[in-house]
Amino acid sequence: MTSSQAPITVIIPVHNGERYLGEAIQSVLAQTLPPTGILIVDDGSTDDSAQIARAFGPPVRCLRQPNRGPAAARNLGVSQATGDLLAFLDADDLWTTDKLARQMQMLQADPACEAVLGRVGNFISPELDDAERRLLSKSATQTGSFHIGALLIRRTAFLRVGWFDTRWRQGEFIEWWARAARLNLSFTVLPELVLRRRLHTGNLMRRDVQGRADYLRLLRELLAQRRALAAQAGNPAPEQP
Repeated sequence: MTSSQAPITVIIPVHNGERYLGEAIQSVLAQTLPPTGILIVDDGSTDDSAQIARAFGPPVRCLRQPNRGPAAARNLGVSQATGDLLAFLDADDLWTTDKLARQMQMLQADPACEAVLGRVGNFISPELDDAERRLLSKSATQTGSFHIGALLIRRTAFLRVGWFDTRWRQGEFIEWWARAARLNLSFTVLPELVLRRRLHTGNLMRRDVQGRADYLRLLRELLAQRRALAAQAGNPAPEQP
């Protein structure tokens, strides 16, 4: 590790993501605070995703598994990570260039802080035609912070919460974050934009029908858990997961 690198392992799961994977990797390599390792976990792709990843060379390394979904792919990446800190990026999204530097600054300033998030902004992929852009225009204006691609977390804190639940092919970070909240994970949220989330015709939520059904089932399960916890505490049950 050079003095300009941070003990961070970045994990990027990919399934047939050859179209955008190279840009995602480039956004990690362009960080003002480069990570020590970038693990691309090929989740049973049938396109050239693995070849694209391998062409970058170190610090990019490609792992492979049968198609088991993003949760399993991220778990494999974590199991092979060497850094003290973990960051995740979807294969079609992009980081701002100072994402890791700003988040590392926060963790160094507060040793009790276990994780840092930042603001997320959507953008419409430039190759889409006018009709597709109109379809996605409302989603493009939405922002948030609680997205896995906006997270930097201490490895010890991640393992305290536990692995991603492989039952869920979508929404696995929502379930994981619910566990983190119950365990009082110490975190902060930066006001700056750290993640640019790409909207395109192949987004997982749009193309995976079974995954959408799983996502709704996950939300119902989380709501049931909250109601049960509220009942134990003698509080009114929340209505939203």
